[in-house]
Amino acid sequence: MTKHSHAAYRPRRTVLYVPASNERAVEKAATLPVDALILDLEDSIAPDGKEAAREAAVAAVKAKRFGRREVTIRINGVGSDWHWDDMRAACKAAPDGIVVPKVNSRKEVRDLVRELERLGAPARTKLWAMVETPQAILEVDKLASASSRLGVLVMGTNDLVKELDCQHVAGREPLLYALSKAVLAARAAGVAIVDGVYNDVKDAEGFAAECTQGRAMGFDGKTIIHPGQVDPCNAAYAPSDTQVADAEGLILAFDAAKAEGRGVCTYNGKLVEQLHVDMARKVLATRAAIEALQSEG
Repeated sequence: MTKHSHAAYRPRRTVLYVPASNERAVEKAATLPVDALILDLEDSIAPDGKEAAREAAVAAVKAKRFGRREVTIRINGVGSDWHWDDMRAACKAAPDGIVVPKVNSRKEVRDLVRELERLGAPARTKLWAMVETPQAILEVDKLASASSRLGVLVMGTNDLVKELDCQHVAGREPLLYALSKAVLAARAAGVAIVDGVYNDVKDAEGFAAECTQGRAMGFDGKTIIHPGQVDPCNAAYAPSDTQVADAEGLILAFDAAKAEGRGVCTYNGKLVEQLHVDMARKVLATRAAIEALQSEG
């Protein structure tokens, strides 16, 4: 549950980028166990292919062939030659979300939301803002709380590395401040946040380590670029069977303590207070939401 909305929790463990003009990739995406898709009109599309990609993305959304998956369109950024045509087409297609690159401020969020409304996008079409510049990091708290129509922050770590003139290294030490600040802002504002991509699709060990790191930092999930990254990402961002069993046992122990008039108890040798119960209930809610989506798919 978020600060902005009372909607039920929606898993976004795996968010797959798909070039909108790649018909085969789009068809493949409809069969993968991902939670969300980003039909891309930006980085993966050459300038002379933008119009065709836009048409393909609109057609794919309107075909409603992605089942339970949350479907979004990443448009080209404000100031580009294609932005407003992309925005008009995306609003008309009415996906679950419209992903906008390089959103840098509260004002930009509010301007984009006004465009969604002016162009007739239904209320369920949320703004997904990409956080990928130093300016965005410095203003991410204001950006994240700018509008109830902002549903997700998407880390653009490749662009952030470029803008910072730092390097991609194992453990992502140069980015840790920016990543942590963005998570903090998202949690304060009650919006979801997904981690950036891992570029080396052949490095399974490195990808798994980055998923583990992102989950530990508090991200809801991760953007991915290859079908081979789906299963390990899903596993990293879903409660394990052991975590679910521990959550159930902890809640039972606390409920028994409450029935005896006690406000705390121990479970598996550890102190349990209400905050631990709240965390355990979130684990169970996350598992239930994932299972519900899987049953729909």
